[in-house]
Amino acid sequence: MATADDRERRTATQPGPGVPAGTDLQSLAVHLRRMNGEINRLVHGFAADHGLHATDVQALAAILDADEPMTPGRLREHLGLSSGAVTACVDRLERAGHIRRVRESADRRVVHLYYAADARAAARTYFRPLAQAAQAAHARFTDEELAVVTRFVAAMNEELALLRFHGS
Repeated sequence: MATADDRERRTATQPGPGVPAGTDLQSLAVHLRRMNGEINRLVHGFAADHGLHATDVQALAAILDADEPMTPGRLREHLGLSSGAVTACVDRLERAGHIRRVRESADRRVVHLYYAADARAAARTYFRPLAQAAQAAHARFTDEELAVVTRFVAAMNEELALLRFHGS
């Protein structure tokens, strides 16, 4: 005999009547974990090939994706690391030729971090299979479907950022 807890669990993870199979929360979570695992595999491979830590690759992505020049302080907040750990990360990335530090001309205390052009080309080459996979997947959807997917991913990123700021 099913208990109320069993029914609640089933309702939370299985699609209800009229909901297409594979769109329930459990199925979505499985697919997101699998995608995250595949991307992490690529990131760890890049890190190993370049003598970096996986966190260093996260730092590179943050520098690349930043809307404005990245600073060590903003990078620390983004990665959730201590000042010392970010300094060590930035030092490793600079020594390896992946980034360059540039002092702001108006205020010499401000340091901006930029992805080095040669390193960007190396990363682009390494991650080309990921870009090709994304392009192939992209081609399987209409613009309207992709707009929904993009909104969902953006909403997930917003929700996850809230967790980071709330210490969860």
